[in-house]
Amino acid sequence: MLQAIAIPALLITGTDTGVGKTVIAGAIGRWFRRHEQARVAVCKPVATGCVRRREGLVSEDAEFLAHCADARNPLDLICPQRYVEALAPAVAAERAKQPLDWESIGRAIGLMSRHADVMIIEGVGGVMVPMDDKHTFLDVAEWLAVPTIVVARPGLGTINHTLLTLVALRSRGVSVAGVVINRYPTDTPPLAEETNPRAIEKWGKTPILCVVPQEHIPTKPTAEPIPPGIAAAIGSVDWAGFVRR
Repeated sequence: MLQAIAIPALLITGTDTGVGKTVIAGAIGRWFRRHEQARVAVCKPVATGCVRRREGLVSEDAEFLAHCADARNPLDLICPQRYVEALAPAVAAERAKQPLDWESIGRAIGLMSRHADVMIIEGVGGVMVPMDDKHTFLDVAEWLAVPTIVVARPGLGTINHTLLTLVALRSRGVSVAGVVINRYPTDTPPLAEETNPRAIEKWGKTPILCVVPQEHIPTKPTAEPIPPGIAAAIGSVDWAGFVRR
C-alpha cells in the first residue's frame, strides 16, 4: 500500500515501544545533517499519544526529529497520521473512529522526498504492532524497502526480543543493517548487559553497530538536542554507507 522510497533512506524500528527509537532516529538524522551536509527529511508515519495544541494534534516525537535534522517540512507532513490515545495505531484509530489513511502517508513521504537527500523514518512500537485491521508495521517495513536499524534494550530479555524482531524482518526480505543497543548503563554494567551484545551478534548474525549510553534527554528544545555521549556513539558509525547507491 506504500511505495518504496525513491531517495536514500533508513528505517529505525525497535524491539518494543519505549526503547528509544526517537532519540536514535533523531541522532542519526543529525549525523547526516552535520557530517554529510545533507538535506534530511524525517518521517514518523503514525504517532499515538499525541498532544493537543492550538494548531491541532501534534506528535512530540515528530517535533524532536525535525529539530534534530533541521527539517523544514511542516509537522503534518512529518507525521501525517496522529492519534491522542497512547495505544497501538489500529486500536487508537478504531477508538477515535478515524481509520488510518495510507494514502496520506504515501503522499507525505513523496512530497518530502522531492527536496531531500536522505530520509530517516521512525517506526511505531515493534514490528508486529497492528496498524489497521489487516497490516502490521512489518508490512510497512516491507513496502518501504530500505535498510533497517533495530534499536534494542541492553538488559535481560533483549536477546529474545531482538532475535524475534530480526527473524520477522528477514521473513519479509527486509534488509537489516544492524542493531543499536540503547540506554546502556554508564556505570559498571550487570552481567546480562555485558554479555548481551555479543550474544545478539552471534545468534542474530547481525552486527551491533554501536552501544549508546543512557543519558538524560532535555525535555525542552535546546540548541543541541542530542547529549554528547549519545552523539559520540552515533558518530562512530558511517551511516551514509548504508544508504549509498
